[in-house]
Amino acid sequence: MGSRGVVDRQTVTAIFDALDAAADRLVGLDFDALTTPEWLVLLGRCEKVRRRLPVAEHQLINNLARQASAEELGGKLSHAIADWALTSRTEASRRSNAAADLGPRRALTGEPIAPVLAGAAAAQCDGTIGAEHIAVIRRFCRQLPGWVDQATRERAEAQLARQGGQVRPEQLSGLAATIADRLNPDGTYRDEDRARRRALMLGSQQADGMSELRARITPSCAPPWKPCWPSWPPRACATPNPKPPVWTAVPVRPPSTPTPAQRPNALMTGCWPGCAPCWRPESWVSTTAYPRRSSCRPRWPNWKPLPDRDSPAAAPCCR
Repeated sequence: MGSRGVVDRQTVTAIFDALDAAADRLVGLDFDALTTPEWLVLLGRCEKVRRRLPVAEHQLINNLARQASAEELGGKLSHAIADWALTSRTEASRRSNAAADLGPRRALTGEPIAPVLAGAAAAQCDGTIGAEHIAVIRRFCRQLPGWVDQATRERAEAQLARQGGQVRPEQLSGLAATIADRLNPDGTYRDEDRARRRALMLGSQQADGMSELRARITPSCAPPWKPCWPSWPPRACATPNPKPPVWTAVPVRPPSTPTPAQRPNALMTGCWPGCAPCWRPESWVSTTAYPRRSSCRPRWPNWKPLPDRDSPAAAPCCR
């Protein structure tokens, strides 16, 4: 990375003014007189400049995170970044997290410390890797198991940073997967690895009052929730029906919940489990015209033949 020295306010302001002036001259150029190879070369130079600009942002964001108070920022750091840069809070949070990994750090006593991802930070400063390459490297380091020592992590991260300047992000992702398999050939199947990845996230409430719930649960937590989701019948037998299907003009009454994703919610919030046996065969998930075997029935504990929708035996909400 380039040398960093203490500069005064006038120098910083002059450098940013020169950058703005250079950008004004650049956007006013006309490139019609150039050739195809020259256009491609200039595109590469534009990409290199674009990759190097976040290096200054990392230091600014880290200074704010280390020294600015919530009263000065008017709230959280990501919110202040979003308000001043006029970006979304999601993008501001992404920049804050990237600065924590790629920006310079300070010890408690004030000494400068290398970034968490030193190899990726140096490559970004040189303009050889971009945001997509860095996302691959950060994901690789995050998914490594906890027993991998720090020296091995640093060597692997430095190797990915060097290779990132020669390949595209999707190619770097394949290389990262290869290195991860060599470092951890048994996979992340231990309880400690699962504990690191488990999560429960509740999204913000939407305009219609609904919220999105996403979760990654452990094997011991999954069984109690499985009864809440109906087990649909297996795929029909592989022998096609020798008789062609007969179409009638009688319309079939559509199910009350049209998609499989909505049915567990309807069952749990409504008459679960009393209405479970009352789902008619036409509401099952089926994309074939093959006949259904007699064993292909819903796997409910107390399953009985389906009553007619208008029969008194049917649940009130299914009529």
